[in-house]
Amino acid sequence: MKPILFLLFPLILTILGCSNTKISSSIIAKQGILGIVTETRGNQMPMKGAPQKMTKIIQCTVLVYEPTTISDTEPNETAAFYTAIHTKQIAAVDTDSTGEFKVNLPIGKYSLFIKMGDRFYANLYDQFNHIALFEVLPNGYTTANLKLIRSATY
Repeated sequence: MKPILFLLFPLILTILGCSNTKISSSIIAKQGILGIVTETRGNQMPMKGAPQKMTKIIQCTVLVYEPTTISDTEPNETAAFYTAIHTKQIAAVDTDSTGEFKVNLPIGKYSLFIKMGDRFYANLYDQFNHIALFEVLPNGYTTANLKLIRSATY
């Protein structure tokens, strides 16, 4: 009986050890950008006794580009709108009915634009004139809540 246990025990340990290795190696790290797209219009001035202004969720396409500066675009006559972007497009993702989007991306920095007909919209800039620049870090999702602001006053 003892010789059988000595043979059986190492065999069971080997099988269990291999199965755990296969499971852990099949897990793939995912990272990217997720967020929500909203639209703001009209008078946004807070007024005493008035209800808080609600933002509108919009369905649209979010375009992901290589890091883009103002000099890499052709601006439209309307602020924050562009008629062309001259950097490489990496991805495009549609928002769902709640305005949310999620896109898997490699580690790196990306500029995000909202596609509006034949124009592109982005209203975030950094000190180096990068437009809507977000960084994807390993094993996680960066939050990018994008706001389309048209005809709004503050």
